[in-house]
Amino acid sequence: MRRTRYRKRRFLLQDELREVEEPVPGLSKMKSPAHAAFEIGIFFKGLDGVAEIIGAFLQFVVPPRAISHALAMVTQHELSEDPHDFIASHLLRLSERFSANTQFFAAMYLLVHGVVKVLLVWALFRAKLWAYPAAIVVFAAFGVYQMYRYFLSPSFAMIALTVLDVIVIVLTWVEYGRLKRGGFRPA
Repeated sequence: MRRTRYRKRRFLLQDELREVEEPVPGLSKMKSPAHAAFEIGIFFKGLDGVAEIIGAFLQFVVPPRAISHALAMVTQHELSEDPHDFIASHLLRLSERFSANTQFFAAMYLLVHGVVKVLLVWALFRAKLWAYPAAIVVFAAFGVYQMYRYFLSPSFAMIALTVLDVIVIVLTWVEYGRLKRGGFRPA
């Protein structure tokens, strides 16, 4: 009888020690800040890809003349207040040069860009190991193209997008390294 009590106490003591070692259940399974930032960045990349696909379909459906007219209408009020408004004047010039060929190029660019992003984001969320280096290469190529476009027509938005792309590339690289060090086995 004494031995039974002793064993019960020993097991209770071990359970109490386990509780002390792990005060917050699942704490060891919490995500690192880098992993959380990676998931947030990739989520927004996916949203951006979906928006590009929607934009591409709109480019295919809406006639070029309607787009030119809409841009002229949007900028009219702003230009009446400030004829030198940077954004409005650039949008107006864009609307004047917007042709069917320009629209087709824009639609195809958005469609391809969006589909590639969505597929890569899907693979990254599914932790497909091949997707990490592929995403790094593709996002870097998009960044190089964005810088090329920036040098043709400078814009703050292009710089901001490229900086965000670089951040996502770095986070993807860190996540890829973490998965490889952790003995990741693809599903």
